[in-house]
Amino acid sequence: MKAQKNYDLIVIGSGAAGMMAAITAARDGKSVLLLEKLSKIGAKLKATGGGRCNLTNTLSNEDFMARFGRDGRFMSPALEALDHQSLMAFFRDLGVESHAPDGYRVFPITHSSSTIITAMEQEMLHLGVEVQCSQKVETLEHDGVKVSGVQTQNDTFHANAVVIASGGMGYPVLGAEGDGYPMAASVGHKVTALYPAMMPLKIKEKWVENCRADTIAKVAMHVDIKKYKKLSAKGDLIFTKGGIRGPVVLDFSREITPLLSKFDEVPVLANLTKGMNEEQIREHFKKEQAKDPHRNTLALLLTLLPESVSLELCNLSEVDPEITLGKQNGAGRDKLIKLLAWTPLTINGHDGFKMAMITRGGIHLKEIDPYTMQSKKLNGLYFCGEIMNIDGPCGGYNLQWSFASGFLAGHLYETRNKTYYHSN
Repeated sequence: MKAQKNYDLIVIGSGAAGMMAAITAARDGKSVLLLEKLSKIGAKLKATGGGRCNLTNTLSNEDFMARFGRDGRFMSPALEALDHQSLMAFFRDLGVESHAPDGYRVFPITHSSSTIITAMEQEMLHLGVEVQCSQKVETLEHDGVKVSGVQTQNDTFHANAVVIASGGMGYPVLGAEGDGYPMAASVGHKVTALYPAMMPLKIKEKWVENCRADTIAKVAMHVDIKKYKKLSAKGDLIFTKGGIRGPVVLDFSREITPLLSKFDEVPVLANLTKGMNEEQIREHFKKEQAKDPHRNTLALLLTLLPESVSLELCNLSEVDPEITLGKQNGAGRDKLIKLLAWTPLTINGHDGFKMAMITRGGIHLKEIDPYTMQSKKLNGLYFCGEIMNIDGPCGGYNLQWSFASGFLAGHLYETRNKTYYHSN
């Protein structure tokens, strides 16, 4: 058996978190081995944001954490170490400029994830990080107190520390199979229930199939079950054959997929009129009708919604789109107004992890030191990125968390400490 080199750190996984951890440790003078089970690094990162790579956003740390819910505070030390401005400075030092064209979402100016992957790969090469692809880690080596390395399907590698940055279970075609969960469980970590998230959803209603050509902006949705009415999301909505997608659905799916494990169907209400209530809709129609008293119902609806959706809502309300709103029977007119304010939809399924961008659930946060990302179960074992039980909405949240947690984990602190990235 050939002698194996001993490393200061082994990083499992070459996503955003893993590469950041490897770079950080190498900059601290550590010898680093990065193991990736696929034939190339950064496969899932390459697909992020449709390949455009929404790195982060411009929210303050407090507002950023609030979007993650009650567990958001766990991120505070990592975000203090590497917030969005520091992340942009980090990539600027690697020769990658970034910007926020809408004032909120931050992208590399190339709008290409390949730019990010190439820059990080070159930095790892420059720092002497050893990268081995086609190496699937199967078990952790340890003595019950401290980690000592890993075993892959072919080799054993020794190290003083191990960072698990293997991600979740979303997009298995890109290598995400949840490999890190059983490794963490093998040393005593609890893993929560895992659900696919940030994905399209299926719905029962058939009428949406006739509305596939249109995007509806600024839709608000909430669950129509008394106990869960506070679960909501806002954003653009796209109807598909048998389902819904778009930013509002990607965000909402984080709340819906756990409910679908409890209920066969999840009723939701969608406001398709940019937040207008029934009274505001009536007032809007009154003003539009005053401009042209002969304008028919469909023409009025077109001031709020695309034609395909307008016609379907007319059908559901049993009103004639060709006559004026005033000539409709009262029951039909009232039903139409109610549908415009809150359109009922029934979510009844999804395509599982194969269509999920992220995973909801993961390693219990109470078992990880937020100041170091080190395991509280095994010395020298660190976690970063999606493998932990924390996930956020669309808009650069999850990538910022991956980079920040990878940055903190890569410093290999064994005691609570804080550090900050400063651009030269």
